[in-house]
Amino acid sequence: MNTATSDIAARLKAIPTASISDAMDSLGIHGTLHGLAPLTYNFRIGGPAFTVQYEAAGSERGSVGDFLDDVPPGAIVLIDNHARTDVTVWGGIMTEIAAARGIGGTVINGVCRDLNAALRQNYPLFSRGRFMRTGKDRVRLVAVNAPVTINDVELSPLDIICGDADGALAVPAARAEEIADIAERIEDVEARIIEAVKAGSTLVQARADLGYHDLQWRKA
Repeated sequence: MNTATSDIAARLKAIPTASISDAMDSLGIHGTLHGLAPLTYNFRIGGPAFTVQYEAAGSERGSVGDFLDDVPPGAIVLIDNHARTDVTVWGGIMTEIAAARGIGGTVINGVCRDLNAALRQNYPLFSRGRFMRTGKDRVRLVAVNAPVTINDVELSPLDIICGDADGALAVPAARAEEIADIAERIEDVEARIIEAVKAGSTLVQARADLGYHDLQWRKA
């Protein structure tokens, strides 16, 4: 990960996904990954995507996780298993290795297993759920570090994947700095609104005075 990418990823990681989502809304950018939730509420991620795509193995034998040797520290493994919930594509061995190598977390359009390993290592996992049945010989690797589409969100390698207690989203790399600027502004305005209301203002007046609604309106 280069310095510029690392810096913007760190900025976005520090911002709640709610404000990032609002910033993206204001720019007409759709990146929310609906249905993908953290294993536990204290997990937070922010880093460039390392994309992985699986498909049903059919009559071919397939393995799960061999790509892990190529994932750089700080990256977020983004796995598309087409929202399947009947077989897992991430388990305890992968969690232990990813945590040891400093990988930033894993987001799965599908399910994971061996949750105790993730909790023990404090390794961030986001998925559609949990299930114990292995994907070995049931799925096969199609592509690594290639564009993927999850729900209706198109993602490219190195897009910034962010996640917290509210879920996960993808920030296009080419717009990441612009989105971070707006999201930080939203955070600042929201903090000032709370301060104003605590000091005696009405919520309606504080929002109007600080231009809150303008921040989230889509730009022409």
